[in-house]
Amino acid sequence: MGYRILETDDIPGYLHERGHWADVTDIHVREVSDGNMNRVFLAASADGTRSLAVKQALPWVRVAGPSWPMSPERADAEARAYEQVARVAPDKIPAILGYDADNYALVMEDMSDLEVLRTVLNEGAPYGPDTSARIGEFVAQLAFATSDFGMESAERKALIATSVSPELCKITEDVVLSEPYIEHEHNHWLPELTDLAAAFRADARLRTEVADLRHTFMTSAQALLHGDLHTGSVMVGAREGAPVVRVFDPEFSFVGPIGYDLGLYWANVLVSEQRARELGTLSDHADQLALSWQAFETEFRRLWPTRVDTFFDDTYLDRFLTRVRTDSIGYAGTEIVRRIIGFAHLTDLTTLPDPVPASRRTLLLGRELIVRRGELASPEGIAALVREASLR
Repeated sequence: MGYRILETDDIPGYLHERGHWADVTDIHVREVSDGNMNRVFLAASADGTRSLAVKQALPWVRVAGPSWPMSPERADAEARAYEQVARVAPDKIPAILGYDADNYALVMEDMSDLEVLRTVLNEGAPYGPDTSARIGEFVAQLAFATSDFGMESAERKALIATSVSPELCKITEDVVLSEPYIEHEHNHWLPELTDLAAAFRADARLRTEVADLRHTFMTSAQALLHGDLHTGSVMVGAREGAPVVRVFDPEFSFVGPIGYDLGLYWANVLVSEQRARELGTLSDHADQLALSWQAFETEFRRLWPTRVDTFFDDTYLDRFLTRVRTDSIGYAGTEIVRRIIGFAHLTDLTTLPDPVPASRRTLLLGRELIVRRGELASPEGIAALVREASLR
């Protein structure tokens, strides 16, 4: 049977055909699609004791429709990423119950009892003590396991070959690492930011530094990445009294620079902090970069003695981690810039009563992260820069 786009009424029969649900009369289905790319359905038993989710990649960008074609093969990348993460960090992703490669559909754990981290933060709640640390651990565990440090050479070459994602990487290369710095139809911004948008396009130093980050993104095959690790790709909550953090939607997964994943998360943390400052709800926001980096570095160093190539010594590890940290700072800056004067904006800022002051501060902060990433050197350096920005 060929690829078919699933509708709500198809889900009971589909789950039965795939062996996930025995009684098709005992099932209620609703569509809960929320992201830009895919359709998601929740299926539950009549008594509410059993539920699961179905996610299908469409042959176009969901929010744009057929006018923006997109290969549904991105679901293959997501399934491969989940498979890799399940080996090293199964507690940090939803349980995957099956993947249908013909229909580009994943059947997975229902996470509707959890909340999207961005939503939690936008509503004024704190991160809590576990969230950013778990994200740092997640990046370290996936990165180490799929790098030359944690994987035999032949196996890793095969991973690189199967994880090539030219269409989705091209989106990142364009939307994040190119278009915001040129005249492009995708770009839009608040009218009050027109001066900064023009200044960024004319800023030779900024464009050169972004070009450097773009080239690193295109050529540095350090490890398998999530590829789109922002606060909208993290679910949080509690189960049986214990905190739960789940990373999902790794459809942009590919083998690239480790700092890109950390950088995307850091950018979203920094934007959330500026929202909280504007609303007077600042709580534990300023701690999150340090918590995520400390957890990442601690976990990476814990795994280091297990590396398969013993040629790399501890001195090299120090150098490598410095490079990852510097890349992370730079990519955080590019993510901030594109979220304010590029294609896809963040509700953290757009839902503010007056989004202009926070947007200006954050946009200028993004530039500094890009051009000063080497001298900032650490999350603590970024924190000092954020304090400077908040005084503007």
